[in-house]
Amino acid sequence: MERIYLDHNATTPLDPGVLEAMLPFLRDFHGNASSFHAAGRAARAAVEQARERVAGLLGAQPREIVFTSGGTEADNHALRGVVELARGRSAEAPHIVTSSIEHPAVLNTVQHLEKQGCRATYLPVDAFARVDPQSVREALTDAAVLVSVMLANNEVGSLQPLAEICGICRQRGVPIHTDAVQAAGRVPIDVGALGVDLLSISSHKIYGPKGVGALYIRRGTRVAPLIHGGHQESRRRGGTENVAGIVGLGRAAQLAGERLARAAEAEARLRDRLEQGLRAAVPHMRVHGHPTERLPNTLTAGFRFVEGEALLLNLDLEGVAVSTGSACSSGDLEPSHVLIAMGVPVEEAHGTLRFSLGKDNTVEEIDRAIAAVARVVEKVRAMSPMYHDFEKRRREGASSRA
Repeated sequence: MERIYLDHNATTPLDPGVLEAMLPFLRDFHGNASSFHAAGRAARAAVEQARERVAGLLGAQPREIVFTSGGTEADNHALRGVVELARGRSAEAPHIVTSSIEHPAVLNTVQHLEKQGCRATYLPVDAFARVDPQSVREALTDAAVLVSVMLANNEVGSLQPLAEICGICRQRGVPIHTDAVQAAGRVPIDVGALGVDLLSISSHKIYGPKGVGALYIRRGTRVAPLIHGGHQESRRRGGTENVAGIVGLGRAAQLAGERLARAAEAEARLRDRLEQGLRAAVPHMRVHGHPTERLPNTLTAGFRFVEGEALLLNLDLEGVAVSTGSACSSGDLEPSHVLIAMGVPVEEAHGTLRFSLGKDNTVEEIDRAIAAVARVVEKVRAMSPMYHDFEKRRREGASSRA
Protein backbone atom coordinates (compact mmCIF):
# COMPACT_ATOMS: atom_id res chain seq x y z
CA MET A 1 0.00 0.00 0.00
CA GLU A 2 1.41 3.38 -1.05
CA ARG A 3 0.98 5.71 1.88
CA ILE A 4 -0.21 9.32 1.66
CA TYR A 5 1.39 11.79 4.07
CA LEU A 6 -0.84 14.78 4.87
CA ASP A 7 0.66 15.82 8.23
CA HIS A 8 3.34 18.31 7.21
CA ASN A 9 2.42 20.76 9.99
CA ALA A 10 3.60 18.10 12.45
CA THR A 11 6.89 17.53 10.61
CA THR A 12 8.24 17.37 7.09
CA PRO A 13 10.47 14.76 5.45
CA LEU A 14 14.15 15.66 5.19
CA ASP A 15 14.82 17.15 1.78
CA PRO A 16 17.48 15.20 -0.19
CA GLY A 17 19.34 18.46 -0.87
CA VAL A 18 19.43 19.19 2.86
CA LEU A 19 20.77 15.73 3.65
CA GLU A 20 23.44 16.17 0.99
CA ALA A 21 24.54 19.45 2.58
CA MET A 22 24.68 17.87 6.05
CA LEU A 23 26.54 14.67 5.20
CA PRO A 24 30.06 16.15 5.05
CA PHE A 25 29.60 17.49 8.60
CA LEU A 26 28.33 14.14 9.84
CA ARG A 27 31.02 12.11 8.11
CA ASP A 28 34.13 14.09 7.24
CA PHE A 29 34.31 17.51 8.93
CA HIS A 30 34.09 17.06 12.68
CA GLY A 31 35.61 20.33 13.88
CA ASN A 32 34.22 22.36 16.77
CA ALA A 33 33.09 25.74 15.44
CA SER A 34 34.79 27.42 18.42
CA SER A 35 38.21 25.98 17.61
CA PHE A 36 40.82 28.10 15.83
CA HIS A 37 42.51 25.38 13.78
CA ALA A 38 41.56 24.52 10.21
CA ALA A 39 38.87 21.99 11.17
CA GLY A 40 37.28 24.50 13.54
CA ARG A 41 37.44 27.30 10.97
CA ALA A 42 35.68 25.08 8.40
CA ALA A 43 32.89 24.39 10.89
CA ARG A 44 32.64 28.09 11.76
CA ALA A 45 32.39 29.05 8.09
CA ALA A 46 29.57 26.53 7.60
CA VAL A 47 27.66 27.87 10.62
CA GLU A 48 27.99 31.46 9.42
CA GLN A 49 26.87 30.55 5.91
CA ALA A 50 23.80 28.91 7.42
CA ARG A 51 23.17 32.05 9.49
CA GLU A 52 23.18 34.12 6.31
CA ARG A 53 20.72 31.73 4.65
CA VAL A 54 18.28 31.79 7.57
CA ALA A 55 18.53 35.56 7.72
CA GLY A 56 17.79 35.67 3.99
CA LEU A 57 14.56 33.73 4.43
CA LEU A 58 13.37 36.21 7.07
CA GLY A 59 14.67 39.48 5.64
CA ALA A 60 16.97 39.85 8.66
CA GLN A 61 20.66 40.54 9.23
CA PRO A 62 22.83 37.48 9.96
CA ARG A 63 23.92 38.88 13.35
CA GLU A 64 20.25 38.92 14.38
CA ILE A 65 19.93 35.11 14.13
CA VAL A 66 20.57 32.84 17.14
CA PHE A 67 20.55 29.09 16.56
CA THR A 68 18.58 26.95 19.02
CA SER A 69 17.51 23.33 19.46
CA GLY A 70 14.12 24.06 17.85
CA GLY A 71 11.01 26.21 17.93
CA THR A 72 10.19 25.43 21.54
CA GLU A 73 13.57 26.63 22.79
CA ALA A 74 13.32 29.72 20.59
CA ASP A 75 9.91 30.57 22.09
CA ASN A 76 11.22 30.00 25.62
CA HIS A 77 14.31 32.10 24.93
CA ALA A 78 12.21 35.00 23.65
CA LEU A 79 9.64 35.04 26.45
CA ARG A 80 11.81 34.17 29.42
CA GLY A 81 14.73 36.22 28.16
CA VAL A 82 12.71 39.42 27.88
CA VAL A 83 10.97 38.91 31.23
CA GLU A 84 14.21 38.19 33.09
CA LEU A 85 15.69 41.53 32.05
CA ALA A 86 12.42 43.33 32.82
CA ARG A 87 12.20 42.15 36.43
CA GLY A 88 12.72 44.93 38.93
CA ARG A 89 12.35 47.76 36.39
CA SER A 90 8.93 48.60 37.79
CA ALA A 91 7.09 48.19 41.07
CA GLU A 92 4.43 46.30 39.13
CA ALA A 93 4.79 42.67 38.04
CA PRO A 94 5.94 42.24 34.42
CA HIS A 95 2.91 41.95 32.15
CA ILE A 96 2.81 39.60 29.13
CA VAL A 97 0.08 39.76 26.47
CA THR A 98 -0.51 36.70 24.29
CA SER A 99 -3.37 35.00 22.47
CA SER A 100 -5.56 32.13 23.61
CA ILE A 101 -4.60 30.00 20.58
CA GLU A 102 -0.82 29.96 20.87
CA HIS A 103 1.22 26.79 20.57
CA PRO A 104 1.89 25.06 23.92
CA ALA A 105 5.52 26.19 23.63
CA VAL A 106 4.27 29.73 24.23
CA LEU A 107 1.20 29.09 26.42
CA ASN A 108 3.01 26.80 28.84
CA THR A 109 5.94 29.20 29.06
CA VAL A 110 3.63 32.09 29.87
CA GLN A 111 1.90 29.99 32.53
CA HIS A 112 5.33 29.15 33.99
CA LEU A 113 6.16 32.85 34.14
CA GLU A 114 2.84 33.54 35.87
CA LYS A 115 3.88 31.14 38.62
CA GLN A 116 7.02 33.23 39.00
CA GLY A 117 5.06 36.40 39.61
CA CYS A 118 4.29 37.71 36.14
CA ARG A 119 0.87 38.87 35.06
CA ALA A 120 -0.57 37.55 31.78
CA THR A 121 -3.43 38.50 29.49
CA TYR A 122 -4.76 35.87 27.06
CA LEU A 123 -6.49 37.60 24.16
CA PRO A 124 -9.65 36.07 22.66
CA VAL A 125 -10.01 35.29 18.97
CA ASP A 126 -12.93 35.44 16.58
CA ALA A 127 -14.63 32.50 14.87
CA PHE A 128 -11.79 32.44 12.32
CA ALA A 129 -9.06 32.22 15.00
CA ARG A 130 -7.94 35.81 14.44
CA VAL A 131 -6.91 38.32 17.09
CA ASP A 132 -8.50 41.77 16.91
CA PRO A 133 -5.61 44.28 16.94
CA GLN A 134 -7.79 46.62 18.99
CA SER A 135 -7.83 44.00 21.77
CA VAL A 136 -4.04 44.22 21.89
CA ARG A 137 -4.21 47.99 22.24
CA GLU A 138 -6.72 47.69 25.08
CA ALA A 139 -4.75 44.96 26.87
CA LEU A 140 -1.44 46.84 27.05
CA THR A 141 -0.61 48.30 30.44
CA ASP A 142 2.28 50.44 31.66
CA ALA A 143 3.81 47.23 33.04
CA ALA A 144 3.62 45.37 29.69
CA VAL A 145 7.05 44.00 28.76
CA LEU A 146 6.17 41.70 25.85
CA VAL A 147 3.43 40.76 23.39
CA SER A 148 3.55 37.29 21.79
CA VAL A 149 1.13 36.51 18.94
CA MET A 150 1.80 33.72 16.45
CA LEU A 151 2.01 34.52 12.75
CA ALA A 152 0.06 31.45 11.59
CA ASN A 153 -1.91 29.03 13.73
CA ASN A 154 -0.60 25.48 13.62
CA GLU A 155 -4.03 23.82 13.88
CA VAL A 156 -6.30 25.80 11.54
CA GLY A 157 -3.75 27.77 9.53
CA SER A 158 -5.27 31.22 10.10
CA LEU A 159 -2.87 34.13 9.62
CA GLN A 160 -2.88 36.95 12.16
CA PRO A 161 -2.98 40.68 11.28
CA LEU A 162 0.52 40.83 12.68
CA ALA A 163 1.80 43.99 10.97
CA GLU A 164 -1.07 45.96 12.49
CA ILE A 165 -0.47 44.42 15.92
CA CYS A 166 3.24 45.22 15.63
CA GLY A 167 2.39 48.84 14.81
CA ILE A 168 0.38 49.12 18.02
CA CYS A 169 3.22 47.62 20.05
CA ARG A 170 5.71 49.96 18.42
CA GLN A 171 3.59 52.98 19.39
CA ARG A 172 3.58 51.82 23.00
CA GLY A 173 7.24 50.83 23.05
CA VAL A 174 6.49 47.19 23.89
CA PRO A 175 8.57 44.44 22.23
CA ILE A 176 6.65 41.84 20.21
CA HIS A 177 7.50 38.20 19.58
CA THR A 178 5.88 35.92 17.03
CA ASP A 179 5.99 32.16 16.75
CA ALA A 180 6.46 31.74 12.99
CA VAL A 181 7.20 28.02 13.11
CA GLN A 182 4.29 27.14 10.80
CA ALA A 183 4.52 30.26 8.66
CA ALA A 184 8.20 30.15 7.71
CA GLY A 185 8.71 28.71 4.26
CA ARG A 186 4.95 28.78 3.53
CA VAL A 187 4.25 32.51 3.39
CA PRO A 188 6.69 35.37 2.72
CA ILE A 189 8.26 36.81 5.88
CA ASP A 190 10.06 40.14 6.11
CA VAL A 191 10.81 40.99 9.73
CA GLY A 192 11.37 44.63 8.82
CA ALA A 193 7.99 44.98 7.10
CA LEU A 194 6.23 43.10 9.90
CA GLY A 195 7.91 45.10 12.63
CA VAL A 196 8.52 42.17 14.98
CA ASP A 197 11.34 42.23 17.52
CA LEU A 198 11.62 38.47 18.05
CA LEU A 199 10.61 35.58 15.79
CA SER A 200 10.91 31.78 16.19
CA ILE A 201 11.35 29.15 13.49
CA SER A 202 11.98 25.41 13.44
CA SER A 203 14.02 23.43 10.94
CA HIS A 204 11.89 20.30 10.72
CA LYS A 205 8.86 22.28 9.51
CA ILE A 206 10.73 23.34 6.35
CA TYR A 207 12.22 19.99 5.26
CA GLY A 208 15.26 20.33 7.52
CA PRO A 209 16.51 18.10 10.34
CA LYS A 210 14.83 17.82 13.72
CA GLY A 211 16.53 19.26 16.79
CA VAL A 212 17.51 22.68 15.41
CA GLY A 213 15.77 26.03 15.06
CA ALA A 214 16.46 29.73 15.27
CA LEU A 215 15.41 32.88 17.08
CA TYR A 216 15.51 36.22 15.31
CA ILE A 217 16.38 39.02 17.74
CA ARG A 218 16.11 42.50 16.26
CA ARG A 219 19.28 44.49 16.79
CA GLY A 220 18.88 46.51 19.98
CA THR A 221 16.30 44.18 21.55
CA ARG A 222 17.53 43.10 24.97
CA VAL A 223 17.06 39.39 25.77
CA ALA A 224 18.78 37.46 28.55
CA PRO A 225 20.35 34.10 27.60
CA LEU A 226 18.20 31.05 28.26
CA ILE A 227 21.16 28.65 28.29
CA HIS A 228 24.32 29.78 30.06
CA GLY A 229 27.72 28.37 29.24
CA GLY A 230 30.37 29.44 26.79
CA HIS A 231 30.68 32.31 24.37
CA GLN A 232 28.76 30.65 21.50
CA GLU A 233 26.16 32.59 19.49
CA SER A 234 27.75 35.88 20.58
CA ARG A 235 27.19 34.83 24.21
CA ARG A 236 23.44 34.59 23.60
CA ARG A 237 23.20 30.77 23.72
CA GLY A 238 25.91 28.70 25.37
CA GLY A 239 26.84 25.23 24.18
CA THR A 240 28.80 23.65 21.34
CA GLU A 241 26.99 24.31 18.08
CA ASN A 242 25.18 21.48 16.32
CA VAL A 243 27.10 22.12 13.11
CA ALA A 244 25.45 19.48 10.91
CA GLY A 245 21.97 20.46 12.11
CA ILE A 246 22.65 24.16 11.60
CA VAL A 247 23.99 23.48 8.11
CA GLY A 248 20.80 21.52 7.40
CA LEU A 249 18.61 24.38 8.63
CA GLY A 250 20.57 26.83 6.51
CA ARG A 251 20.15 24.76 3.36
CA ALA A 252 16.47 24.15 4.14
CA ALA A 253 15.94 27.91 4.57
CA GLN A 254 17.68 28.60 1.27
CA LEU A 255 15.56 26.04 -0.57
CA ALA A 256 12.37 27.25 1.12
CA GLY A 257 13.01 30.78 -0.07
CA GLU A 258 13.71 29.65 -3.63
CA ARG A 259 10.58 27.47 -3.78
CA LEU A 260 8.18 29.53 -1.70
CA ALA A 261 5.94 31.14 -4.34
CA ARG A 262 5.77 28.04 -6.53
CA ALA A 263 5.17 25.66 -3.61
CA ALA A 264 2.51 27.89 -2.03
CA GLU A 265 0.57 28.07 -5.28
CA ALA A 266 0.72 24.30 -5.84
CA GLU A 267 -0.21 23.45 -2.24
CA ALA A 268 -3.12 25.91 -2.23
CA ARG A 269 -4.46 24.36 -5.42
CA LEU A 270 -4.32 20.87 -3.90
CA ARG A 271 -5.79 22.10 -0.61
CA ASP A 272 -8.73 23.63 -2.46
CA ARG A 273 -9.24 20.40 -4.41
CA LEU A 274 -9.23 18.49 -1.12
CA GLU A 275 -11.72 20.88 0.46
CA GLN A 276 -14.10 20.82 -2.50
CA GLY A 277 -13.89 17.05 -2.76
CA LEU A 278 -14.62 16.53 0.93
CA ARG A 279 -17.55 18.95 0.85
CA ALA A 280 -19.05 17.00 -2.03
CA ALA A 281 -18.35 13.53 -0.60
CA VAL A 282 -18.97 13.95 3.12
CA PRO A 283 -22.16 15.47 4.56
CA HIS A 284 -22.18 17.39 7.87
CA MET A 285 -18.65 18.72 7.47
CA ARG A 286 -17.43 22.20 8.37
CA VAL A 287 -14.11 23.86 7.59
CA HIS A 288 -12.46 25.77 10.46
CA GLY A 289 -10.18 28.74 10.04
CA HIS A 290 -10.17 31.85 7.89
CA PRO A 291 -11.38 31.24 4.31
CA THR A 292 -8.66 33.34 2.69
CA GLU A 293 -6.14 34.56 5.30
CA ARG A 294 -4.64 31.15 5.99
CA LEU A 295 -1.67 28.98 5.19
CA PRO A 296 -1.77 27.61 1.64
CA ASN A 297 -1.21 24.02 2.78
CA THR A 298 -3.65 23.66 5.70
CA LEU A 299 -7.24 22.41 5.81
CA THR A 300 -8.93 21.72 9.15
CA ALA A 301 -12.36 20.12 8.92
CA GLY A 302 -14.90 19.11 11.54
CA PHE A 303 -17.00 16.00 10.97
CA ARG A 304 -20.14 15.79 13.09
CA PHE A 305 -21.20 12.68 15.02
CA VAL A 306 -17.73 11.07 15.08
CA GLU A 307 -14.53 11.17 17.13
CA GLY A 308 -11.43 12.51 15.41
CA GLU A 309 -9.23 9.83 16.99
CA ALA A 310 -11.38 7.10 15.43
CA LEU A 311 -11.14 8.79 12.05
CA LEU A 312 -7.36 9.21 12.38
CA LEU A 313 -6.76 5.56 13.29
CA ASN A 314 -8.99 4.25 10.52
CA LEU A 315 -7.40 6.56 7.97
CA ASP A 316 -4.00 5.31 9.08
CA LEU A 317 -5.16 1.78 8.29
CA GLU A 318 -6.14 3.10 4.85
CA GLY A 319 -2.63 4.48 4.40
CA VAL A 320 -3.46 8.16 4.96
CA ALA A 321 -1.57 10.13 7.66
CA VAL A 322 -3.40 13.13 9.11
CA SER A 323 -3.68 14.78 12.52
CA THR A 324 -6.36 15.71 15.01
CA GLY A 325 -4.51 18.95 15.80
CA SER A 326 -1.09 19.91 17.07
CA ALA A 327 1.38 17.02 17.21
CA CYS A 328 2.62 18.42 20.53
CA SER A 329 -0.84 17.75 22.00
CA SER A 330 -1.27 14.22 20.70
CA GLY A 331 -2.48 11.88 23.39
CA ASP A 332 -4.43 14.68 25.06
CA LEU A 333 -8.12 13.72 25.36
CA GLU A 334 -9.19 17.34 25.89
CA PRO A 335 -10.65 19.11 22.83
CA SER A 336 -8.38 21.50 20.97
CA HIS A 337 -7.91 24.76 22.89
CA VAL A 338 -7.77 26.51 19.52
CA LEU A 339 -11.18 25.24 18.37
CA ILE A 340 -12.76 25.96 21.76
CA ALA A 341 -11.38 29.51 21.67
CA MET A 342 -12.99 29.88 18.21
CA GLY A 343 -16.37 28.92 19.66
CA VAL A 344 -16.56 25.47 18.04
CA PRO A 345 -18.92 23.19 20.05
CA VAL A 346 -17.06 20.55 22.06
CA GLU A 347 -18.72 17.66 20.22
CA GLU A 348 -17.63 19.05 16.85
CA ALA A 349 -14.15 19.89 18.12
CA HIS A 350 -13.68 16.24 19.03
CA GLY A 351 -14.50 15.26 15.43
CA THR A 352 -11.94 17.48 13.72
CA LEU A 353 -9.04 16.49 11.47
CA ARG A 354 -6.15 18.60 10.22
CA PHE A 355 -4.84 17.94 6.72
CA SER A 356 -1.51 19.66 6.06
CA LEU A 357 -0.03 19.27 2.61
CA GLY A 358 3.56 19.35 1.40
CA LYS A 359 5.58 20.04 -1.71
CA ASP A 360 5.55 16.42 -2.90
CA ASN A 361 1.82 15.68 -2.63
CA THR A 362 0.02 14.97 -5.91
CA VAL A 363 -3.47 15.31 -7.36
CA GLU A 364 -3.77 11.51 -7.39
CA GLU A 365 -2.96 11.37 -3.67
CA ILE A 366 -5.54 14.04 -2.88
CA ASP A 367 -8.25 12.18 -4.79
CA ARG A 368 -7.38 8.94 -3.01
CA ALA A 369 -7.47 10.74 0.33
CA ILE A 370 -10.93 12.18 -0.40
CA ALA A 371 -12.26 8.71 -1.17
CA ALA A 372 -10.62 7.26 1.96
CA VAL A 373 -12.06 9.97 4.23
CA ALA A 374 -15.54 9.44 2.78
CA ARG A 375 -15.33 5.69 3.42
CA VAL A 376 -13.98 6.08 6.93
CA VAL A 377 -16.50 8.73 8.00
CA GLU A 378 -19.36 6.57 6.73
CA LYS A 379 -17.94 3.55 8.55
CA VAL A 380 -17.44 5.35 11.86
CA ARG A 381 -20.81 7.11 11.69
CA ALA A 382 -22.49 3.74 11.18
CA MET A 383 -21.35 2.91 14.73
CA SER A 384 -22.26 6.32 16.21
CA PRO A 385 -25.39 6.56 18.41
CA MET A 386 -25.31 10.34 17.91
CA TYR A 387 -25.55 9.94 14.16
CA HIS A 388 -28.40 7.41 14.38
CA ASP A 389 -30.35 9.73 16.69
CA PHE A 390 -29.79 12.62 14.30
CA GLU A 391 -30.97 10.57 11.31
CA LYS A 392 -34.02 9.37 13.22
CA ARG A 393 -35.01 12.95 14.10
CA ARG A 394 -34.41 14.05 10.52
CA ARG A 395 -36.65 11.31 9.12
CA GLU A 396 -39.36 12.04 11.64
CA GLY A 397 -39.21 15.73 10.79
CA ALA A 398 -39.43 15.00 7.06
CA SER A 399 -42.38 12.66 7.66
CA SER A 400 -44.31 15.23 9.71
CA ARG A 401 -43.79 17.93 7.04
CA ALA A 402 -45.08 15.53 4.37
